[in-house]
Amino acid sequence: MMILSGDPPRSRILSLILILIILALAATPFVFPGAKAMNVAAKICIFAALVASYDLLLGYTGSVSFAHTMFYGIGSYAIAIALYAMGPSWGAVATGIVVGLPLAALLALAIGLFSLRVAAIFFAMITLAVASAFQVLASQLSWLTGGEDGRSFQLPELLRPGTVLIPKSLMGFELNGRTLTYYLVFIASAVMILGLLRVVNSPFGRVLQAIRENRFRAEALGFRTVFHLTYANCLAALVAAGAGILNALWLRYAGLDTSLSFSIMLDILLMVVIGGMGTIYGAIIGASIFILAQNYLQALMGVASKAATEAGVPLLPGLLHPDRWLLWLGLLFIASVYFFPTGVVGRLRSLGTEETKRASH
Repeated sequence: MMILSGDPPRSRILSLILILIILALAATPFVFPGAKAMNVAAKICIFAALVASYDLLLGYTGSVSFAHTMFYGIGSYAIAIALYAMGPSWGAVATGIVVGLPLAALLALAIGLFSLRVAAIFFAMITLAVASAFQVLASQLSWLTGGEDGRSFQLPELLRPGTVLIPKSLMGFELNGRTLTYYLVFIASAVMILGLLRVVNSPFGRVLQAIRENRFRAEALGFRTVFHLTYANCLAALVAAGAGILNALWLRYAGLDTSLSFSIMLDILLMVVIGGMGTIYGAIIGASIFILAQNYLQALMGVASKAATEAGVPLLPGLLHPDRWLLWLGLLFIASVYFFPTGVVGRLRSLGTEETKRASH
């Protein structure tokens, strides 16, 4: 990452955590058996890229957009409609990509040109209105999108779970189409995150940070702020649409709940805040923490509640009942904001800076 972007994690602990997360994600199909583990790992990869693209807007330009799930949904629906209409072929996959990515970029360009000239709150409201209209449109155009039911489709034969590339008897593990799809998601997400790291550490990224800190001063220095903000909006939309394409390929489905739900937008915001705004690395940390908690916190609470019951501890079994997992997830988020106001990455970087200063003295 340092070689490609010139921006190292700047903390030994953060570097170690990132290495462990990446190694765990890379080894998931072979180290953590079962469909759930692979689904969780794939979701972390997809959302890490999606959250990183949103961090480009929120963390590096200070622009609050509520239309990010719309671009995510455009990518999902483009690939789903292409594979549904044209059949499970690589030509359909290419068509979905060629249609979905430019469509997301053009829509982001239109939104940027018409709304980024106004104050930040008006930009947020405009993006919210456009995203809501797009969600309604997707639900009404049932002949195209499948309406409330969404679109299910088949993948090309190479990516199907039943396609065995390496039998288990040959190397001790089976490599099938599902595993290949997972690594497609993993590699594509990594490429998008590394690309965003390169962007934010380029001269263009420095201008975005200058606009975030003081837009009027940046304009006074001669930077075309609307151009830079619109360009950043288009880049973020492209990556979000790419994440949507990966999500649809993994689920073999695109629908309102999985692609355009406003709850996805809230999840993205939470992940950005937990990981740390304006870092990109925070997207990996935030997505990992949030999705792991979302999928395993309820089971862990069930084990803890049972242990407390067997130990005869009063009140604790009820407090730790699995049905209350959302309450504890909310409390964990509040605690993370209180103890890590700059996010996990920001906190770890500040600790790394303090250690460096002490070592120099």
